[in-house]
Amino acid sequence: MKGRIHSMETFGTLDGPGIRFVLFLQGCALQCRYCHNPDTWDTSCGKQMTVEEVLAEIEPYVDYYKFSGGGITVTGGEPTLQAPFVAQLFQACKERFGLHTALDSSGFCEPEHAKELLSVTDLILLDIKHMDAERHVDITSQSNERIHRFARFASDQGNPMWIRHVLVPGWTDDEEHLRHLGAFIGSLKHVEKVELLPYHQMGVYKWEQLGRPYTLHDVEPPSKASVERAYAIIEAERHHTLPSQQE
Repeated sequence: MKGRIHSMETFGTLDGPGIRFVLFLQGCALQCRYCHNPDTWDTSCGKQMTVEEVLAEIEPYVDYYKFSGGGITVTGGEPTLQAPFVAQLFQACKERFGLHTALDSSGFCEPEHAKELLSVTDLILLDIKHMDAERHVDITSQSNERIHRFARFASDQGNPMWIRHVLVPGWTDDEEHLRHLGAFIGSLKHVEKVELLPYHQMGVYKWEQLGRPYTLHDVEPPSKASVERAYAIIEAERHHTLPSQQE
């Protein structure tokens, strides 16, 4: 089996615990307005590689990953589009190297399609875009219904999760949405961390290279105070919901 690979990073420190091998897969069904990797969307691009070829890229650095409490993170694009390939890769990483496995996903996947993959995934980095259905379509071009099903399925399966949310001023920072997000997170089991990722424009040049119109040029990154406010709202709702849901 081969996967379509966009790129890889051998010393990642932002996508899970410790130092990690980060594999970026090609292809994504979402088209987020603020995406900093729009070059990963096209499912027909990328380099095709076998599991063994990816393992050969990982092997020289295994000691660094294990010593730091790290491992491998597969991201994208959307890695669940290639769920069977990622499942085989994660299984091989565990058997051959004893590595911790993390899946960085939007959750835009039918749960049954990812069942085998989740069985060999030690941590899910789940990026929730927006709680309101219409706003979600406006931001990503797709409904959030499948994402919510995926999150609840992973929760019921017992997968540890870090919930991620990109804070975009004027788009994902209103109080009602943040309260709904906090309540939703609180209803999930095994959430170890919530990460708010401040919006930035570092990937705009890729949109320009691809000839795609970028619609958020006028949006500035959120202030530190705005991020702290969002955390406070989310955590208040999350812990209000938490006790009755995670007994």
